[in-house]
Amino acid sequence: MTLVSHRPRLIVVAGPTGAGKTGLAVRLARAHGGEIISADSMQVYRHMDIGTAKPTPAERGRIRHHLIDVVDPDEPFSAARFVRHARIIIRDLHLSKTPVFVVGGTGLYIRALLGGLFDGPDANENLRVFYRAEQARYGKAYLHEKLKRVDAKAAARIQPNDTVRIIRALEVLEASGQSITEKQAAHRFGDQPYEAMRIGLVPERDELYEGIDRRADRMIAEGLVGEVQNLLDRGYGEALKPMQSLGYRHMVRHLRGDFDLSEALRLLKRDTRRYAKRQMTWFGADREMTWFHPGDGEALDEKIDAFLSSPDGARRFV
Repeated sequence: MTLVSHRPRLIVVAGPTGAGKTGLAVRLARAHGGEIISADSMQVYRHMDIGTAKPTPAERGRIRHHLIDVVDPDEPFSAARFVRHARIIIRDLHLSKTPVFVVGGTGLYIRALLGGLFDGPDANENLRVFYRAEQARYGKAYLHEKLKRVDAKAAARIQPNDTVRIIRALEVLEASGQSITEKQAAHRFGDQPYEAMRIGLVPERDELYEGIDRRADRMIAEGLVGEVQNLLDRGYGEALKPMQSLGYRHMVRHLRGDFDLSEALRLLKRDTRRYAKRQMTWFGADREMTWFHPGDGEALDEKIDAFLSSPDGARRFV
């Protein structure tokens, strides 16, 4: 494959959880001699394999994957750190003329990689201690309501239980005098250091939900409860951000005795469907995304080959 562009070209495979991104991306990367960069905010964590649906050892053996198992669960990892890592990998792959597939469902990671990040204030530990103390005293809902009063748009995007992002939004406003929504709007994520073919996978709704349910059942069968118990035994407490994510928080509550396994599984399926809806809303707002059914893999081969070799690049597929 001859890459004719001076700017690196990326094939982005995005979409909701359970849409079949990993399987399709492995097949496409293998067909085009490429490598995969994972754009998944949970797959960066070591010891968290089943609940994050990491590619299987067989899939990782067939195609080289990057940005999986990068940090331990108690280490911070952000969109900015993802971009720093990914840009180094993309540079090296571009120099070796290796096609790059960016695959995942974390919309912020993909947007930051393709369009850059706004220049926000550095972390302020004093502010974070203050907000965490407020959370401990008044609860998560209090912080979310506080954000809603000063930045309603950010509060609408951020889930009430996502205290890390809530505190960051409050911190940005307090430290800079400008809301995170205003900063994002001013930046417009328009750096565009890459040419990108953006492939969105969208199964039929019933098909997606059935896939999500099967995925949750498979996680339980493969040992998700044991994986979470192992994390707790290693000292990774339930307050850590990754331990509050889908699957992990449900199994923590089951192990704590809040409800039995069948109820934990029911809630996991319900919350995963809700998360998939939010992902579709995020990716649906991307006007450069071209949508395909997961079964259209063969039809994508010719388009990808043309994208990688054509002087027109991504413009042919917008």
